[in-house]
Amino acid sequence: MNLQIRGDDTRLTALEARRRIDDGRLTASRLVAACLEQVERREPIVRAWEHVDRGGALAQARQLDSSPSRGLLHGIPFGVKDILDTCDQPATYGSPIYREHRPPWDSATVALARAQGGIALGKTVTTEFANRHAGKTRNPHDPTRTPGGSSSGSAAAVADFHVPLALGTQTGGSVIRPAAYCGVHGYKPSFQLFGNAGVRTNTEQFDTVGLMARSVDDLALFKAAVGQLPYAPPRPDDVSRPRVGLCRTPHWDVTQPETREALDKTRRMLEAAGAGIVDFDLPAELFDGLEHAHRLICGFESVRNYAHELGRWPDLVSDDFKRERVDVGTAATLAEFRDAIRLGERARAWMDQTLAEREIDALLTPSAAGEAPKGLGSTGQATFNYLWTHMYMPAVTLPHFTSPAGMPVGVQFVGRRHDDDRHLSFAAWADRILAAH
Repeated sequence: MNLQIRGDDTRLTALEARRRIDDGRLTASRLVAACLEQVERREPIVRAWEHVDRGGALAQARQLDSSPSRGLLHGIPFGVKDILDTCDQPATYGSPIYREHRPPWDSATVALARAQGGIALGKTVTTEFANRHAGKTRNPHDPTRTPGGSSSGSAAAVADFHVPLALGTQTGGSVIRPAAYCGVHGYKPSFQLFGNAGVRTNTEQFDTVGLMARSVDDLALFKAAVGQLPYAPPRPDDVSRPRVGLCRTPHWDVTQPETREALDKTRRMLEAAGAGIVDFDLPAELFDGLEHAHRLICGFESVRNYAHELGRWPDLVSDDFKRERVDVGTAATLAEFRDAIRLGERARAWMDQTLAEREIDALLTPSAAGEAPKGLGSTGQATFNYLWTHMYMPAVTLPHFTSPAGMPVGVQFVGRRHDDDRHLSFAAWADRILAAH
């Protein structure tokens, strides 16, 4: 990897930083200042930020240093994908239409993170309306490559040690893929675990706030804060001889050698640690048509959710958005939309039943087809992500492999729907094993 990182406070995980703040070895002011220094040094190369609230972040840090603990994230800076509203910072949604937009409220997850003492350092770059039109962010491991999307800035900011935590969103593959491309831990929770209030809507069927961090422990900490949930640290020691389904999906033919090698190594390492690995195939009658159904639903709902922008400022909407969403949504009929919804419902019912019957604890599957592609005009494909978004299942990508070019390669674990705490414990177990390779 090509990162040049100093051994300073910016390299701490959120949980490590929180413990040091608690016992007096670190202050919020020092941590925020270190993060801002890293942003200043690296931002001209990585371009992860749409807005950095330097003054506000330092003022909040000083306030927290002189007060009792506010909660789980006391003194911890985090990035906010610029598709989420913030009351004191711009929210541009990656579009020139909203360049001067300043909403009067925080999105639900931002408000809850702040209530737990978190410091919103700034707004990270999103692709236009969190879709496919690429933003300015570059992969911190190789600036000639994409960081993925649409949560491009969040993934790059965590990978490049600007912040230990960041919020993203996923409608297709917008958390897991950029996390894998940039080499961080990414978590897409079960659908509707976190509130979507204050998130600029793409599709009500799939939009999911997700998290970026540097460890599974940090994902669990952040999850509790932004979900207003009891903090449940992962319990990897409770995982014993899990049963893991290796799911190649209908798209296995597009995987690159580095992804196949990572999955093969993961399989061998988990088996050596006592896991039972079984092949997990998806029935064609339910899953071969799911990619088309996902695209149709996204188009059908997006063209309606963006009716105002498309009607008032059509020249400021990208051709990418028009092709990927508007053309698809305009051509789709209500009957086709409802058929696509029903297909997803049947597939989810099959998945829930089959995982229970076969006693599968988690699925092992690619995070992406391969390493981050070269070039900045595309954010890569959501080929290995949309399916799990459509299934409403929790997904975690782990970053312990590299390609021959030195780029990060992730592997994805998908858990049972609405069983996020258990899945994070499994992910922590697998993470510990893979980190030792």
